Amino acid sequence: MSPVRVLIVDDEPQLLRALRINLQARQYEVVTAADGTAALQAAAAEHPDVVVLDLGLPDLDGIEVLRTLRSWTPVPVLVLSGRLGSSEKVAALDAGADDYVTKPFNIDELLARIRSIIRRRPEPEAVSAVRIGDYEIDLVARDARRADGTGGRQHLTRTEWLILDLLARNPGKLIGHRELLQHVWGPTYLDQTHYLRQYIGQLRRKLESDPARPRHLLTEPAMGYRFQP
Repeated sequence: MSPVRVLIVDDEPQLLRALRINLQARQYEVVTAADGTAALQAAAAEHPDVVVLDLGLPDLDGIEVLRTLRSWTPVPVLVLSGRLGSSEKVAALDAGADDYVTKPFNIDELLARIRSIIRRRPEPEAVSAVRIGDYEIDLVARDARRADGTGGRQHLTRTEWLILDLLARNPGKLIGHRELLQHVWGPTYLDQTHYLRQYIGQLRRKLESDPARPRHLLTEPAMGYRFQP
């Protein structure tokens, strides 16, 4: 099992260093960011399993960072803040935080909260192969082979594979436009939904038995796409 990766976002260098040392000593992978912009970039590039997010950042408010994360990723977020008011805690939880720890804090309590968040994470679907129309799709080998045994294959581009992989590994689950765009093209393309329409159309033409009436690669209007086995 790969180690849990934690992204710590705080503008206090000493706190970042202390948390990095404590988490690495317990076999966590640690990524750090000192402001909101760096945090969003690290979340997109490093795909952390948990984010520990300070609200008092020098460039972006932590609530804004949290809302931006929630627009494209379900990663668990533990808010870390010196703001004592209950209204701040409520605002963070309403924005999508999974838990909240107030500074100053006990390191053992923080570690326990992180462990609790990790335990609540849903286990990913262990999907490696799916059937779409006349094709058996091997997601690991990236091979789309006709199921009739003739040996015929369908070529998919790298971008098509990235889209198909995310959808097929989450059968029945709605994957939002922003999550798909982030997964394939990165955080600077979160509004380019026409890219998805183009590539989903190509996938349907290549794989669905009746592309005009798809049975597997389904559109959820104004929301995203869903793979139906």
